[in-house]
Amino acid sequence: MPHDSTATPPDALEQAARLRAEIARHNHAYYVLDNPTIPDAEYDRLFRELQTLEQAHPELITSDSPTQRVGGAPLPQFEQVRHSAPMLSINNGFSDDDIVNFDRRVREGLKLETAVEYNCELKFDGLAINLRYEHGLLVQAATRGDGTTGENVTANIRTVRAIPLRLQMDNPPAIIDIRGEVLMFKGDFARLNARQREAGQREFANPRNAAAGSLRQLDPRITAQRSLRFFAYGIGVLEGAALPESHAALLDWYAQIGIPVAAERRAAQGAEGLLTFYRDIGLRRAQLPYEIDGVVYKVNRVAQQAQLGFVSRAPRFALAHKFPAEEAMTIVQDIGVQVGRTGALTPVARLAPVLVGGVTVTNATLHNEDEVRRKDIQIGDTVIVRRAGDVIPEVVSFVPELRPADARPFVMPALCPVCSSPIVRPEDEAVARCSGGWVKCPAQRKGGLLHFVSRRAMDVEGLGDQLVEQLVDRSVVTTAADLYRLGLTSLASLDRMADKSAGNVIKAIQKSKSTTLARFIYALGIRHVGESTAKELARHFGGIDALLKADEAQLLDVADVGPVVARSILQFLADPMNVELIEQLRANGVHWEEGASEARPKPLAGLTFVLTGTLPTLSRDEAAERIEGAGGKVAGSVSKKTSYLVAGDDAGSKLAKAETLGVPVIDEAALLEMLHQTKESEA
Repeated sequence: MPHDSTATPPDALEQAARLRAEIARHNHAYYVLDNPTIPDAEYDRLFRELQTLEQAHPELITSDSPTQRVGGAPLPQFEQVRHSAPMLSINNGFSDDDIVNFDRRVREGLKLETAVEYNCELKFDGLAINLRYEHGLLVQAATRGDGTTGENVTANIRTVRAIPLRLQMDNPPAIIDIRGEVLMFKGDFARLNARQREAGQREFANPRNAAAGSLRQLDPRITAQRSLRFFAYGIGVLEGAALPESHAALLDWYAQIGIPVAAERRAAQGAEGLLTFYRDIGLRRAQLPYEIDGVVYKVNRVAQQAQLGFVSRAPRFALAHKFPAEEAMTIVQDIGVQVGRTGALTPVARLAPVLVGGVTVTNATLHNEDEVRRKDIQIGDTVIVRRAGDVIPEVVSFVPELRPADARPFVMPALCPVCSSPIVRPEDEAVARCSGGWVKCPAQRKGGLLHFVSRRAMDVEGLGDQLVEQLVDRSVVTTAADLYRLGLTSLASLDRMADKSAGNVIKAIQKSKSTTLARFIYALGIRHVGESTAKELARHFGGIDALLKADEAQLLDVADVGPVVARSILQFLADPMNVELIEQLRANGVHWEEGASEARPKPLAGLTFVLTGTLPTLSRDEAAERIEGAGGKVAGSVSKKTSYLVAGDDAGSKLAKAETLGVPVIDEAALLEMLHQTKESEA
């Protein structure tokens, strides 16, 4: 909106410009660099200050002001936009042979005997968008549509803070079409569905549907309330500037002018380089903050891209290498219930076998009784099943038009299917539970023991599902304390156990006797007490006896403990059998270092460490445990607040980010030296 500068006080003009630049800088740090520089409250204060200033001087409002991202009046409909250059699709590859053949065709097309350089990036599971900037200002955004014509979603795109309203450059091109993907991060998707549930509204099936649905709202104010992101990966029309010589250089240029690009990209030589990237991303796929359904390979040199050209409306110089499908359709043959270690009953769909994400799935969780009702899943339904990484497969929805006439609703049983104890469901909970407890219910006993021996609890190597199941079914073990009374003969007599393997399990059990208070508390399986809470309880009380004597007020003084957790701890400790279990474990030799941890020196207090790569002798968990024991904090990602990055072999993007931010990088030896100094100071 143009304004008359003569009618506006000079200090207001200067203040508005300063605030806009500062807010834009913080948006860039948060959404592009993934490195927020100020707290949310401070950002909100700056935003409100700019809003107040513009309300006092409406002539100051410009189309690229951050205040214009909140969304305007609802649109009657989306108008059609014809793309200046078509938004083409990319051919897909699914096997190693497909990639080898793609590389061969590229070399033949370029008449090269040597390896071709490619740029490898991610195939985001979102919605393709074309952003048009004229003289640096965002003027239009359109969906891909049919590749030739899309929908004008400019009003909605302007609410996406990840997308700059003005390019960060002095001499912007007259016109540039930036192409990329609008998507929703997994965490934002989970929070959106939680809000949908609270409001009694339909949940979204996956982040892609959520992103597409959010962007295609006729009311931009709704889009503004959704946390959408954007990553650029291509270019359409460019006028008034030279096109970079390579695709990698194009993405680097985008990052320099404030356009978000994903950090997960790299150069590769030949087919083997492409397959290495694919396998590497496949291993890390579940840990990425967003959904992807494959990777994309592009010949890096722009001149070579032009030489290869297009075929059937797809580029010859690019290929999408898809991961195995992570959603598939199958039939619910039955719905059973599974009893967990806390007695929680989880409805489980028994499915006709179906291949999802490269794995044959026959069971999928339905979470709880309310979820079955909300999704209206019935026995006999054709359903969509999703599997992501190592996450337990879940039923997303059913296909209404394929529901058979004899479909049957699920009914939660009145008695536990394992021990026949009554099923109870407190009024304020969504989960039904077996009332038998671990004494009466073998399922709870098995779950509790598996939790007790798990890696992050007592860490008893060799005690897996099958062995625990035999120990419980044959009444060899009734409580966790019984594990420390096991003899070689009783173990060796079990199926698929010989003297040597039984001896290894006995050694692992004996080794687990020396542990930490935090691990011991976590191993007890107190409801609502996870690893973090167990560490805070250990740090606060310093010993198990002090915890046993604690009342609700003392528990509420512990960081991470609220009323629900405090009541759960008190309920657990009020049961004489649980207290007896703790005493038996101690009597059988389970021990840890006692003493009020608050009183001991904490030389690493105030320092934040990030671990990456494979360390020579320590596992990630062991290194984290030692750092935290010395008062330090272990974070999952690198930022300016990181004190040290501890890097081992095959360190990835965290190492590059640490070097960019100037974060000190140390190896395991340096970390051990710091920990050694810690022990000396405590002595």
